[in-house]
Amino acid sequence: METTTRGPLASGNAETDRLAALRRYDILDTPPDGAFDRITALAADLFSVPIAIVSLVDHDRIWFKSRYGLDVEQIGRDPGLCASAILQVEPWVLTDARVNAPALANPLVAGEFGLRFYIGAPLRTQDGFNLGTLCVIDREPRSVSERQIAHLKHLAALVMDQMELRLSARRAIADLSRAVEEKDAALRRAELMAKEIDHRVMNSLQLTSALLRLQRHALGNTEAAMQLALAASRVAAVARVHQHLYVGDGDGTIDCGAYLRRLCDDLSGTLRPDQGVISVEVVDAALPTARIVPLGLIVAELVANAAKHGAGRIRVSLERTSPGEYALSVSDEGTGLPAGYDPGATSGLGMRVISTLIGQLHGRLNFGANGGSPGAKFTVVFPVAG
Repeated sequence: METTTRGPLASGNAETDRLAALRRYDILDTPPDGAFDRITALAADLFSVPIAIVSLVDHDRIWFKSRYGLDVEQIGRDPGLCASAILQVEPWVLTDARVNAPALANPLVAGEFGLRFYIGAPLRTQDGFNLGTLCVIDREPRSVSERQIAHLKHLAALVMDQMELRLSARRAIADLSRAVEEKDAALRRAELMAKEIDHRVMNSLQLTSALLRLQRHALGNTEAAMQLALAASRVAAVARVHQHLYVGDGDGTIDCGAYLRRLCDDLSGTLRPDQGVISVEVVDAALPTARIVPLGLIVAELVANAAKHGAGRIRVSLERTSPGEYALSVSDEGTGLPAGYDPGATSGLGMRVISTLIGQLHGRLNFGANGGSPGAKFTVVFPVAG
């Protein structure tokens, strides 16, 4: 049995398109692969030949993705039989190359290598391009059956299946990478929008606070004026919390320690000289922005209470009490809490606000004396994750 042609494929621009198809698999010059090596070993055993190759025909060379029984990685395209085999739709079969006139002109047949037996099954893509061959080679002439040729075609199809799987995997990874990049870009846009919203909220709150203070002055020394002053103070505190949210670049989290230091420095400027100073002892802790806001508001309320009802230095601290928990404390050096003090029973708005904010953090409130020193101490214990 000997077949030299079974209808050549289209020429002209077809070779340009074929090379483009080869490039899309991105397989040339890749490292050895066990899946392809097993196929060439099986093909060699099927035909009882010493050499089996998965070849890919480039524009000027034939590169071997897998080679069984051969040490050469590639050869020039001109002397390669695979370059002729890819012009066929069906396997190209030479049972004895020395009795085939066209094959006798090939250096692999006429030269030192002494090729006598060759079968090359084209590696054909789904859109009809032959990229190379799965070929079996011997230096002795051999007979071959149609069944063996059919088996070689099946093995060539398995080679293409492996190449298609790798192409699909690369495309899936590329799609995933694009999706991740799009998600990251969307998150960055959302973060910028959040910053813009917080900036506008801060400006609106500052304006509201200023208007409340103006209205308070218009009412003179009345109960209504005192309530407006209190409202203006709370609105201003909320504005300060938002003012310090975004300093520098962020990744959806904020260094809570640095944030509290900035906030307390700002709050210090609101205290009268007789209301003491604020000292800050905080650890660095990266927390989501959504958790920073209630913490900032809690600090603002507790500092205001300490300035109003306590005395001396106001101390703000943040420490990590366990791998999953933080403790935020505000203490003063005043006379301490009255006997039987219950924050839940107070009529003031401040403790009710603090209780609501602690609930948002899924935390708990501890209160009592300031350790061995005079004064009161409030501690909010909250989990790292909300």
